[in-house]
Amino acid sequence: VLQPLFQGLPANVHFMSADLTGKHRGLWGLNTLYSELKKQHFDYVADFHNVLRTKYLCLRFRMSGIPVASIDKGRKGKKKLVRRHDKVLENQKSSFRRYADVLEKLGFPVLLNFTSIYGEGKGPKGDGIKWIGIAPFAKHEGKIYPIELEEQVVAHFAGRPDVKVFLFGGGRSEQEVFDSWILKYPTVVSMIGKLNMSTELNLMSHLDVMLSMDSANMHLASLVNTPVVSVWGATHPYAGFMGWKQLPTNTVQLDLSCRPCSVYGQKPCFRKDYACMRNIKPEQIIQKIEGMLVD
Repeated sequence: VLQPLFQGLPANVHFMSADLTGKHRGLWGLNTLYSELKKQHFDYVADFHNVLRTKYLCLRFRMSGIPVASIDKGRKGKKKLVRRHDKVLENQKSSFRRYADVLEKLGFPVLLNFTSIYGEGKGPKGDGIKWIGIAPFAKHEGKIYPIELEEQVVAHFAGRPDVKVFLFGGGRSEQEVFDSWILKYPTVVSMIGKLNMSTELNLMSHLDVMLSMDSANMHLASLVNTPVVSVWGATHPYAGFMGWKQLPTNTVQLDLSCRPCSVYGQKPCFRKDYACMRNIKPEQIIQKIEGMLVD
């Protein structure tokens, strides 16, 4: 499903997927995956994940004499960033820089000058209307702006005749929310179930701005050089997961002593109120988006 993210690769770069719920599941499956990978006769192995599965595969490659380099995730610095007391609010190295470091260890320095999977520029929309994408959901509650507040943002831009709003998401519960919004705001368009990954990326490339949580849609928009207004709650850009070349000035977040409480957003709010999200006013997000729509 993620293969469209790897389109436009050089002729000597190939995509192989791991079926972790099928033939590559468990230790036996990892051995099968290793056997398939070994047939490619790699000269080097770059591990950008550094989790239990990849550690095992890297061990097998090392035992066969293949040079291996693994990512340093900077867990110590991130732990200090999210601990409850005596936080150290230092901007951690970005994940992109960490990936580049892995390749550099193997003797392949990387220029971090990527712009878009479509190259330079955007195709014209031709109607003079500003296109806004809104992706209001994320995997964890601590990364989701309350839906009733998000609706106020949707309503504001749905009422502008010079703006077209596209909703991005997936799943039954998200579709129910989108369906209720569309009934109230008929000019808004839901993209759930209408596009595959490739065509969704193409649409994103034509947006003037994407509103996203700290979620996959922030990164998808970044891949096609679309500016993103990102909303942060339990997590924080300092952890190093900001979208590619997205600007810190385009983030919306509150300065609370408890933030950030989680690197990935999965921890429940110890305050029980998710003030980091709930106390963000819709007007703050609206103002940030409108500032990016000015030619």
